[in-house]
Amino acid sequence: MSALPIMIVVLCLLAIAYRYYSAFLAARVCMLDDLAETPAHRLNDGHNYHPTSKWVLFGHHFAAISGAGPLIGPVLAAQFGFLPGLIWLVVGVVLAGAVQDFLVMVASTRFNGRSLAEIAHHEMGPIGGLAAGIAILFVLIIALAGLGIVVVNALSESAWGTFTIATTIPIALAMGLYMYRIRRGKIVEATVLGIIGLLAGVVLGRYIPDSSLAGIFTLSRENITFAMMAYGFLASVLPVWLLLLPRDYLSSFMKIGTIALLVVGVIVVNPTLKMPALTDFISGGGPIIPGPIFPFVFITIMCGAVSGFHALVASGTTSKMISKETHCRTIGYGAMLIEGLVGVVALIAACSLGPGDYFAINTPPAKFQTLQLSGYHIEELPVLEQEIEEKVEGRTGGAVSLAIGMAKIFNSLPGVSGLLAYWYHFAIMFEALFILTTIDAGTRIARFVFQEFLGKVYAPMARKDWIPGSMISSALVVGGWGYFIYTGSINTIWPMFGIANQLLAVIGLAVGTTIILNYGRAKYAWITAIPMTFVTITTTTAAYQLITTVFWPLTHLQDNPGEVFRGYLDTVLTVIMMTCLAVFMVTAVQKWRRTLNAPPQDTFASPEPETVPQR
Repeated sequence: MSALPIMIVVLCLLAIAYRYYSAFLAARVCMLDDLAETPAHRLNDGHNYHPTSKWVLFGHHFAAISGAGPLIGPVLAAQFGFLPGLIWLVVGVVLAGAVQDFLVMVASTRFNGRSLAEIAHHEMGPIGGLAAGIAILFVLIIALAGLGIVVVNALSESAWGTFTIATTIPIALAMGLYMYRIRRGKIVEATVLGIIGLLAGVVLGRYIPDSSLAGIFTLSRENITFAMMAYGFLASVLPVWLLLLPRDYLSSFMKIGTIALLVVGVIVVNPTLKMPALTDFISGGGPIIPGPIFPFVFITIMCGAVSGFHALVASGTTSKMISKETHCRTIGYGAMLIEGLVGVVALIAACSLGPGDYFAINTPPAKFQTLQLSGYHIEELPVLEQEIEEKVEGRTGGAVSLAIGMAKIFNSLPGVSGLLAYWYHFAIMFEALFILTTIDAGTRIARFVFQEFLGKVYAPMARKDWIPGSMISSALVVGGWGYFIYTGSINTIWPMFGIANQLLAVIGLAVGTTIILNYGRAKYAWITAIPMTFVTITTTTAAYQLITTVFWPLTHLQDNPGEVFRGYLDTVLTVIMMTCLAVFMVTAVQKWRRTLNAPPQDTFASPEPETVPQR
């Protein structure tokens, strides 16, 4: 099947959803008001609370939410064929993902930039709030590990890719100093310089493998993990304007520009989808995703359809920088629609590869040998490896196969053919930027959540401006997700990440339902209640199947103590998360029953002064 009709239909559906459905949410459900003072102005401290230009903040938010999920999830789900993932991406992003992001962002903005955990505590009471807080903390650690392992698999032993990504850090620091200290407000100048620096990094990286710097930038899987941990720590403790905002803003240009180019490429090149609509693995037994199409396609594709992690970004950092309430529509709903588009083009790029090449890249060589007996054979992979100057067979995780699919489409555009190696490494940089901007924002959000917990034991830890507390919390968070990356694999981390992420989406949608009910708009509760119910069913089903078929069997491998420990750890963590979800949902239902029997209240009003977060 040709990709062009799919792309045209998807673009039309997303445009209609933004024009009409998001306008309905903004006007009827939330009643956005630009006269209301946002916490970015009221609590401006120049560190965490900071009024920000709508488009700069859009760039930061889009960069922060668009991690590995919309890129890697659809690629891995292509195991089932292109149709299941395509349907879930479009329906999920319009009716679930963008709705959650928008409502949580508005709620947090009207609650002085409170985090999702704090809002849950305020709305559900101490028990529901505690369950949500514990779940959020576990989810963050696992989610960041799921995102990070993709970068590790893509950059290990690749000097070109590692050099290109490394250059983005000093470029971002220079942009931050330029925009906020040297030439205040000169965003366009800083942007131009930053984009030139990024493209120079891609071009110069070509010469690194053959230079004396090759040893510095050719890093093992373990060293890439440690380098990423160091970056996550620095991004968490430095002021947002110095590294986080400029890097995310710069990354958003690269992300949106690349996605736009890929959309144009799909329209002009019109690649053929070589992967069938449905494969033989829809009933289970696939070499990449262990279970059947239901429920595993819904936890494999998270970001791009619906992602609980986005609720943490919307309430953890973005809401503290919203300058006007109406900006929430563009930043919350609009950015999520673009992420859905990212998922669609990633799916098209992956499915444009031959099925044999796709599986040869995304499965270990030993497992692919068994697939060859089923009729899956390598088609053009040896030629592609020679042209991109990298060995990619057996490079599991989805990132490499996506980069090859993107590079083939770009290389087929008029006037830019013959540059497959550059396009491939450009795509790798694009993917790594996508993911690392979520790593830095996610680590900072996890730091906030950790400080809230530790602050109940030692009050100064709750202060966001207390440097020792920030450093201790950041180190604990980084150590947590770094451990899972160091010891895990994509086959076990990604499904667990999917469960954790969708569990958090249930919490975000439940909070949205509570706020709608509290505001006296019970007739609109279906907006969040329907997707919340669906995601709850798919997540709990997947958790049960993952424990019984993947995690628990590891505990019986007595000749491998490491796998036994990981089996017990993954099982216990999954059970804890699902228990927290059950407790939270019980308290949520009790809250809804009380609310429906009580007069409506102005839940969207700001909390009393004594509940304002410490600056």
